[in-house]
Amino acid sequence: MVDQLTHRGLAALAKQFGGLLHLRFGWLHVFAVSTPEYARAVLHEQDGAFSNRPATIAVVYLTYGRSDMAFAHNGAYWRQMRKLCVTKIFSRHRAETWLAVREGYGALAREVGRRSGEAVNLGELIFNLTVSVIFRAAFSTRDEDGLIEFVAILQEFSRLLGLFHIGDFFPWLAWVGRRGFNRRLSTARGALDRFIDKIVDEHMRRGKNPADPDADLDMLFGGPETVGSTTEWAMAEMMRSPGELERLQQELADVVGLDRAVEESDLNKLPFLRCVVKEALRMHPPIPVLLHEAAKDCVVGGYSVPRGSRVLVNAWAINRDGGAWKDGDTFRPARFMPGEGEAAGLDLKGSCYEFLPFGSGRRSCPAQGLGQHAVEFAVAQLAHGFNWKLPDGMKPTELDMGDIFGLTASRSTRLYAVPTPRLTCPM
Repeated sequence: MVDQLTHRGLAALAKQFGGLLHLRFGWLHVFAVSTPEYARAVLHEQDGAFSNRPATIAVVYLTYGRSDMAFAHNGAYWRQMRKLCVTKIFSRHRAETWLAVREGYGALAREVGRRSGEAVNLGELIFNLTVSVIFRAAFSTRDEDGLIEFVAILQEFSRLLGLFHIGDFFPWLAWVGRRGFNRRLSTARGALDRFIDKIVDEHMRRGKNPADPDADLDMLFGGPETVGSTTEWAMAEMMRSPGELERLQQELADVVGLDRAVEESDLNKLPFLRCVVKEALRMHPPIPVLLHEAAKDCVVGGYSVPRGSRVLVNAWAINRDGGAWKDGDTFRPARFMPGEGEAAGLDLKGSCYEFLPFGSGRRSCPAQGLGQHAVEFAVAQLAHGFNWKLPDGMKPTELDMGDIFGLTASRSTRLYAVPTPRLTCPM
């Protein structure tokens, strides 16, 4: 039954049993929320009561006892962490972060250009360049020594953070199979400790105060997965719907011209680009299932939710809800176009409960602005710089659009495509 706790599994159960579903796993009460109405009740009307985060045995260990922002319970520590992220780490005033985005995705376009005319593993390339961007932004460095080591640590953490242990549902069985499980957790956290120690030592050699904030675990491990995955999904959806790619390329040609690359200052002049990214975020939210925990006994939709219950807000299902969206399973960016689309008034700030790519309320993503900017800039670079076709004569309708459930819902197969230069200037 635990295998059904995926965005698709919960959506299927919601169609059969309704938008608020109660499940029982051992001692644990689980409530699945799959419609905008119930999402509003949890994320707005009782935001404070549901502002805690559930955590598995693996999460508690790997986050040093919930010392990160994502899994810390609501309280003074969490509020201070969020304030630090909003005002320092993800702020427009932190030049290192935005410089890393600008230079990193410029490098992505140049790397694609070097492989012109051949089938490129675009998904892998996007992921690796996004890791590089996050690495440089997080550690305030332009030196990428240690990047390969960081990628290996990131990938192992991503796998472990999504693991369940039987003790998560039956505490009296927490001892079962723990030797190998604990060894794997200890090895991963030890590798991160040694890596961070080297970064701190390097900062001290450069005369930087090691106490100054650079990043927390969430930026390190969430950024590459979410930004990279959304960028890959946006490109895949446009290759599956070539008319949408052509419309975006025409907008880029009209606004930017074919004699130069896209610059950050161009982004606010590209409304259809923003629509493409919003539509990709709608169909493929970075975190498909938002995790919440009841801090006290509550009532939702007339049903009792005991304290400590796990509440799963299925953003993936809500973003495609048939009662809120016209052809919700179809990639149609124009639905967000001002003066044209029926969803033009919906934004990404979390106040529209049928559209929750970054969550809502106290636990909404503090990096929403940076994440949206990074995806827009990456997609603009790829769409403006190159024409694209699928390899080996593949038809758009043959493109695999399956996903894999984890903390994120990345593509089940990497996107391969063949680029050819579009600009009259070098990248």
